[in-house]
Amino acid sequence: MTTNKKKVLIACDSSRTLLQFRGKLIEQLLKENEVYVFTPKVSQQHVREKLKDMKVTVYENGLNGSNVSIYSDLKYIVQLYQLIKKIKPDIFFPYTFKPVIYGTIVANLCRISCITPMLTGLGYNFSDKNTKNWLVSMITKTLLKLSLSANKRIRIIFQNKDDYNKLIASGIIGKKHQAFVVNGSGVDLIDYAYSAPETKVISFLMISRLINAKGVKEFYEAARLVSEKFSGIEFKLIGSYDDNIDAIDDQLYANIKSGKVLQYVGQVDDVRPYIRDASVLVLPSYYGEGVPRCILEGMAMGRAIITCDSVGCRETINLSVKQPNGFLIPIKDIKALVSKMEHYINHTKDILTYGLNGREFARQKFDVNLVNEAMLKIMQLN
Repeated sequence: MTTNKKKVLIACDSSRTLLQFRGKLIEQLLKENEVYVFTPKVSQQHVREKLKDMKVTVYENGLNGSNVSIYSDLKYIVQLYQLIKKIKPDIFFPYTFKPVIYGTIVANLCRISCITPMLTGLGYNFSDKNTKNWLVSMITKTLLKLSLSANKRIRIIFQNKDDYNKLIASGIIGKKHQAFVVNGSGVDLIDYAYSAPETKVISFLMISRLINAKGVKEFYEAARLVSEKFSGIEFKLIGSYDDNIDAIDDQLYANIKSGKVLQYVGQVDDVRPYIRDASVLVLPSYYGEGVPRCILEGMAMGRAIITCDSVGCRETINLSVKQPNGFLIPIKDIKALVSKMEHYINHTKDILTYGLNGREFARQKFDVNLVNEAMLKIMQLN
């Protein structure tokens, strides 16, 4: 009996995102295909065991996705080339910058028939105000243009229209490119089940790596100002503080860890208990998101939102006056952030109403099943 199973190779820059962001997609792919993963070392045992149970073949590497290392990057390229020659995948699906740039170049050289790079946000590389890391940005743009050179095998996936338009305007891609826009990574509405938010003790939650462009300083300062005016309000911050070219400075990190203004939880494996305990989810990011996963998770669980009118973030706010689910504020505007926090404190019914509206908005637009159906079509698998 012959089999029509295809081989799908996924490349990412962090093993932590594999199941959290792509778990449901991998499950869909496994129904009729073989799935291989090329990832930095899998540090979480439950991730390793789950991938093994799913019968995903895992190959590990030493890639550092956040920083430039010529030796590490070259080693990654060689390893990926050798891996592609070994397994001969039919479809190559890289996501995040380094796997997209290096992986697409290598996959092209190896003439993989379907290459579907996903840009999960452009980060600070395309920010007009990014002068601090201009050299890194220039190199990234040059390599991205090289890797995404138009041909019939490459089908580029974006998570918002702003990123597509930005690459068109930058001359990195053109109208001849095959490009598709999906609604982020999607969110599982069963795993992230609705729960009524707490309104007696109001709690604002931010989930983010501790980098400047995510708006960590703005959240900290807004929390400090609101605490001076209102008593009994809680502020929590979840996220890793690690080696990144845009990491917050040592003084701000020390202030955050002191616990005087907000509770710093650090990195967690499961954000759901923290979202469940929160009243409002906040992300004042100007990073250049795809579509922020943490906001989708908050919406799915029925949490009102405050976020910035910035790329990716603005996709998560329903602008309908009949079904608002949160507020868009200008980037780096602490005063506006304070104002919207105070709105929820003074109008607790909006916490409930906006949360329910957000759940419905997530069901209509960001359901992971809808997103994955679109992804399979782009990969030419249905």
